[in-house]
Amino acid sequence: MDQAGPPLVRLAAVASATPPYEADQPQAEDFFVRHFSQQLSARSLGLLRRFLAHPSIRRRCFALDRPDCLVSENPDQRMARFTHWALELSSRAGREALARAGLAPEEVGALVINTCTGYLCPGLSSYLLEGLNLPRNIRAYDLVGSGCGGALPNLQVAQEYLRAGGKGAALCVSVEICSATFRMEDDLSLILSNALFADGAAAAVLWTRPRGLELVAASSRHSPEDREAIRYVHKNGQLYNKLSPDLPRIVKKAVA
Repeated sequence: MDQAGPPLVRLAAVASATPPYEADQPQAEDFFVRHFSQQLSARSLGLLRRFLAHPSIRRRCFALDRPDCLVSENPDQRMARFTHWALELSSRAGREALARAGLAPEEVGALVINTCTGYLCPGLSSYLLEGLNLPRNIRAYDLVGSGCGGALPNLQVAQEYLRAGGKGAALCVSVEICSATFRMEDDLSLILSNALFADGAAAAVLWTRPRGLELVAASSRHSPEDREAIRYVHKNGQLYNKLSPDLPRIVKKAVA
């Protein structure tokens, strides 16, 4: 320990993993126009082209073999694709993070994983524990439903585990297969979502050893009254992404 009281927690290593299929924004535009131009109004098509032309995103990676499956998949096929790729990408990111930290699997005492784009029970932690050959007496936590900010409570859970005297290191994994919730309709939320989001995983190793970036402090600000501005909604038994045009204003107010 570097001081009296709870041990200091440090970030030892990070890693990420993306699926092999890549598409640039012009390719995405061609796909959407080819399959959905009859469903979208002229205004929606114009907005879609405008969003895809923005220079902040050039290429995205997707967990699929061919994009046409997004049109033909049934819910069972989509869930199977989420399960396969969520495990594949989270395993790859987790394995790389451990290697960068110089840790063997048996040195991990806690696993925290978050996702909001698919649901499994037992959760992804069960599959990742097996895939990475982690100890069977590990503390495993699945965080579901935290959305875009899911990595923050993930790190907080791991930090508190270590501050409370938990043994070994903590492996934190975030994985989202946004394409597993793909929908396209004449709806601004869906048009914007389909121009922004993609698939991938990231992992971090936290420990109490005297090496790495110290986690100094964290602060939270919840605005439950604004939950309708950014969320998944169930529609016809499937997930639909919902993004409010007022989201920048809401975030600015909350952060202030």
